[in-house]
Amino acid sequence: MSVSAEQLRSGELSRTAASAVGEAIRVTGIVQGVGFRPTTWRLANELSLKGYVYNDSQGVVIHVWASSDTINHFIHALKENTPPLARIDNIQRATLSIDEAPDGFTIRTSESNSVQTNVTPDAAVCVECLTDIFNPLDRRYRYPMTNCTHCGPRFSIIESIPYDRANTSMKTFEQCGECLTEYKSPHDRRFHAQPNACYTCGPKVEFERIDNNALCMESITQMDSVDGACTVLQNGGIVAVKGIGGFHLACDATNDSAVQRLRNTKQRNVKSFALMARDIAVVRRYARITAQEEILLSSVEAPIVILSKTDQVPPGTKRAFGAKEGERANDLIPISDIVAPGLNTLGFMLPYTPMHHLMLRRMNRPIVLTSANLSDEPQIIHNDDIKDRLDTIADYVLWHDRDIVNRTDDSLIRIVGNQARLLRRSRGYAPAPIPLPQGFDNVPELLAMGGELKNTFCLLKNGQAILSQHMGDLENAAAYADYQKNLTLYADLFQHSPKHIVVDAHPEYLSSKLGRQRAEDDGLDCHVVQHHHAHIAACLAENGYPLDAEPVLGVALDGLGYGTDNTIWGGEFLIANYLSSERVGTFKPVRMLGGSMAMREPWRNTYAHLISETSWPQLKMDFNELNLIQFFEGKPLDTFNAMLAKGTNAPLASSCGRLFDAVAAAMGICREAAVYEGQAAIELEAIVDQDTLHNEDELLAYPFSIPRLDNKLPYVEPLGMWQAILGDLILDTPKPVMSARFHKGLANIIVTMIKKLTTQYEERFIHTVALSGGVFQNKTLFELVLSKLEKDNFNVLTHQQVPANDGGIALGQAVIAAARIIKINRSSSCV
Repeated sequence: MSVSAEQLRSGELSRTAASAVGEAIRVTGIVQGVGFRPTTWRLANELSLKGYVYNDSQGVVIHVWASSDTINHFIHALKENTPPLARIDNIQRATLSIDEAPDGFTIRTSESNSVQTNVTPDAAVCVECLTDIFNPLDRRYRYPMTNCTHCGPRFSIIESIPYDRANTSMKTFEQCGECLTEYKSPHDRRFHAQPNACYTCGPKVEFERIDNNALCMESITQMDSVDGACTVLQNGGIVAVKGIGGFHLACDATNDSAVQRLRNTKQRNVKSFALMARDIAVVRRYARITAQEEILLSSVEAPIVILSKTDQVPPGTKRAFGAKEGERANDLIPISDIVAPGLNTLGFMLPYTPMHHLMLRRMNRPIVLTSANLSDEPQIIHNDDIKDRLDTIADYVLWHDRDIVNRTDDSLIRIVGNQARLLRRSRGYAPAPIPLPQGFDNVPELLAMGGELKNTFCLLKNGQAILSQHMGDLENAAAYADYQKNLTLYADLFQHSPKHIVVDAHPEYLSSKLGRQRAEDDGLDCHVVQHHHAHIAACLAENGYPLDAEPVLGVALDGLGYGTDNTIWGGEFLIANYLSSERVGTFKPVRMLGGSMAMREPWRNTYAHLISETSWPQLKMDFNELNLIQFFEGKPLDTFNAMLAKGTNAPLASSCGRLFDAVAAAMGICREAAVYEGQAAIELEAIVDQDTLHNEDELLAYPFSIPRLDNKLPYVEPLGMWQAILGDLILDTPKPVMSARFHKGLANIIVTMIKKLTTQYEERFIHTVALSGGVFQNKTLFELVLSKLEKDNFNVLTHQQVPANDGGIALGQAVIAAARIIKINRSSSCV
């Protein structure tokens, strides 16, 4: 029986339906705190249904009485009218007695039992709430903490499940009469909006000097505290601003002295700063925006989006690209060169809280908005820490008295290969669950500890993977302490009691040491997973690749990971599924001169690579006129040559990341030092000449070959590449051209290796390729490899929901351990 929308709205279907039946409907997914119950109530009443809806710790339960056809159409309407922040993963239906039917349809209070529901990520302010705060006649006019069921804080304020006000940091703010009326009315979009508040009853916003000296607001603004922050930013000040998941440091991005002062005091010397702009029009003045990127910027997740820079307009130009008619020339001041030095991209986000929108209302140029901390430390979330830890950095603080319970950094995303791909998964995305692929049903609860850098951890529960927000680099003591705190938090929040612990194979990772200790202390099984196998498994899992599907060829390219032969890997070709992996190809193992020092001083990799191909006397004789050779002569080469010969503090590493470092340093990019991870590779990609990349003869791409190691393993040999690079240096070839030739050549050899390893007796026996590892966050390399593979009709699996870097390996660890457990259980059941 088909039915029109008008019939659904009028209830005609229920009036014309046959005899009534009763059903209990359970809806799981992201369905709490997102307006799902009022949507259910509205649809049920439009259809004149009888029943009720309530939350429990597994999701939402609906008891409904009507005809079978009406109930079917009601469920269809639920799916079609899902609230903006909701996600339905599953709907289960069971029969109820017709005698239990109540009069009308109501919303009942939550029930609490064993936790199986999901926690909603924080969401950017919605259009309706923005309308409220900018409407002078609205009671929330310019109220910076405005929110509703469709937007605002969620994960950052929750202390336990179910998501009710009493279980959040809003429990100390008792709602006033007007707010309570909204909260209790299913007709209102603030129905059961747990952070609901207004000027009368909600959190208060203050603007203060960091040094505790008195602040004369009248000298700054005639409006309010938030507007005062805007004035300070316009005048070159630095302001600490409390966001949803932590404090930020803000300054005018066009003010060189303000940006440099922020760099000096924050101790972030080179790494690019994130930017926030009032609206899309401001962003367009400084960056090229595609339709996909505009959607991401304006999404409820509101991530930082990596955009290509435009050619910036000097002061005095009549009008910039994207600027509106009538805007003044002094609104077009270029962004400071020291915001993103050495890069051709900018990381922009739009305001995602009412406070951001109000603060930037009069700001016609971008601001820097970077995490409030010293470099590499966790973002500050507590008001009590601000004046002690930021007194030498910020001039003022704009804050409120709603506590942040859970720290969440800004997420980072980029369009690569025409798809949005997360580089850092945090605010707006975490801890939304990732459904596990077919075959992973009934896996016992387990905890995967993640890696050392860009750490996340992962819980498996009820057929879903719950991947934590970005934790950072555990080498930092404060980050490691925060990691431990969040492990406890997630265990409590999700009532998670793992039976298994999963760790990386590297014996010195702090996460692995902690996992082994916890397994020993609690008597749990501890599973050890090889780093690059975890990369590939993470890619398989997020693409829904079934447990029992055929093996794939995984290509995992990164900086380093501990190999099964107890050496450092980082450029690996693996035939893999969830259960196992076999290393079938690699990059040339080259010594890391000085061990970890090679990660911080790229020239060490250049020297080690060159000496692995020739001798120093030969190198000097052939290329003595090069600045590179003269640079090396200033180093203690006798000592270094002995280290390389004997392997003393110079471990072998088949690392693609170190190859990028070596090539960049040879060209003079970050030769002496890389201040942050991946800097040399990032700056090398930034200078790629696009004409050379797309139009130059393929024969000029730098050549590689594929010989075999002593153990018969095929490997990527860069001898020809080094000969070509040194030749181009002799010819004084422009660096952008050299960078393009390197990227083209590397992509070619990766694809050639893939074809070689997937073909036997001139027939392809593996058809699916999975690409993972941090090197594949290089847009140029990734797109070259992807396009070549797709042209050759490979099924290519890549990352989108989970970072390709080490931020995703916890998911891979989890599904590998789960696959092992399932295999054991299957074997046991057959005995």
